[in-house]
Amino acid sequence: MSDRVIVGLSGGVDSAVAALLLKEQGWEVQGLFMSNWEEDDDGYCTAAQDFQDARAVALELAIPLHRASFAAEYRARVFQYFLAEHRAGRTPNPDVLCNREIKFGVALRHARRLGAARFATGHYARIVAGAAGAELHKARDAAKDQSYFLHAVGLEHLAATLMPIGELEKGAVRERARQAGLPVFDKPDSTGICFIGERPFREFLGRYLADRPGPIESADGEPLGVHRGLAFYTLGQREGLKIGGRAGRAQLPWFVARKDPARNALIAVQGHDHPLLLSSALTTGRMHWLGAPRGAPFAGAVKVRYRQADQPATLAPRADGTAAIRFEKPQRSVTPGQYAVVYEGERCLGGAVIESIEPVAKPLLPARSAAARTGPAGASPVDPARSA
Repeated sequence: MSDRVIVGLSGGVDSAVAALLLKEQGWEVQGLFMSNWEEDDDGYCTAAQDFQDARAVALELAIPLHRASFAAEYRARVFQYFLAEHRAGRTPNPDVLCNREIKFGVALRHARRLGAARFATGHYARIVAGAAGAELHKARDAAKDQSYFLHAVGLEHLAATLMPIGELEKGAVRERARQAGLPVFDKPDSTGICFIGERPFREFLGRYLADRPGPIESADGEPLGVHRGLAFYTLGQREGLKIGGRAGRAQLPWFVARKDPARNALIAVQGHDHPLLLSSALTTGRMHWLGAPRGAPFAGAVKVRYRQADQPATLAPRADGTAAIRFEKPQRSVTPGQYAVVYEGERCLGGAVIESIEPVAKPLLPARSAAARTGPAGASPVDPARSA
């Protein structure tokens, strides 16, 4: 077997140290820089600078650096899904698909064409040899663990991958980079959408999705304002509602609690822990298991968003491959389109898209009809100037 490993060099400190560690371990290390978003006309895409940083790292480590663009694959397999989910009023997580389809899909295959036995990344996660084969485990640095984003990757692809920094704390990674003279040792971590970067999100989404205004209502049906379109909001969101205070109500912040696609209505509530923001259970799409599928209900832990602490829950697999998950304690802002990822201790068992939720409470809409609440067809439920 070849001892060549292709490291996905992003231009950041994590992948740089991954390459450093593998070289120290005796691997024949080569780098691969992926530039998969080609619209660099707005100043937010950092691919050009990231490539220069990756080149500087490769020069310092004296390793070859390949460059490839998988932009067409990214648009077809990740970005189109991302837009379709937003159009449906859901909130997707493109980083999960980006890992499955791009980094551990087309990039892994490209690495093999370059003669590599293994592909390596700077992810904070661990691939552990278990009794039945490779297992995905959390990183040693709990604050940086990225196993949530890797749960949908095929186990056979993870088994062909090395993640050498999964055993290190973030501070130790930066220190190793500094000691080795790597020029990115103090480069800030990247944020934002995978390959697209950090940018004003609603402005970016508005390039691809048309506005579809509709009413913002309280839980009891009171008109509060006008929203831009359900695609531009997510459950639990506080910023951007522009409804402010209302006469007779406390000056508390408003949060998105529900979406009503049938009426194109957004339901907002006051209070961070309002009952309408809480869910006791959820159902998933088809589960992706990292190992043998579970058939019987079992107790484990679930995350419904990145950086969330493990939440005790009971998972009941269904015959059609989906699952029902019930939490020990109600969870805030569980969001269809996001992912429920299942753990057993340090091991990630897999996960699935959240399809529906079981709310702790429901909006107490008045008996009057939707037409009475919203007025004549096409009319705004309130004066837009009042909602600004």
